[in-house]
Amino acid sequence: MGFASSDVVAFTQARANLSELADQAKAGAEKIITKNGESYVALIGADRLDYYHRLERERIHLLLIDDAKRGLADISAGHTFEADQALTKLQQRTAKKASPTKPAKKRD
Repeated sequence: MGFASSDVVAFTQARANLSELADQAKAGAEKIITKNGESYVALIGADRLDYYHRLERERIHLLLIDDAKRGLADISAGHTFEADQALTKLQQRTAKKASPTKPAKKRD
C-alpha cells in the first residue's frame, strides 16, 4: 500500500491538527508523522493496530508449525541424536570456533 503526500505530516502540523488526524486514522487512514524531515511515528486507528498484532501472532504461529513439521520430518528420517550426544557435538563445535588456528610451520 502506498502513501499519498497528504498521508505524510510534519510533527508540528500533526500537533496542531491532532484531533483531525485522529479522526482520519479512526476512519481508516494511516498517517506518517515526520520530524526533521525523517519518518518518526505512524498514526493509525486502534482497530487497525489490533489487526496488525493479530496478523503478526498468526505469522509466528505458522512459523512454529513449520518448525514442528521439519522436526517431525527429521525424526521420521532418523536425523536425530540423543540429547547428551547433541550437546557434546555443539560444545565441540563451539570449542573449535573459539580456539585460534595455528599457522602452518614453514618448511625450509
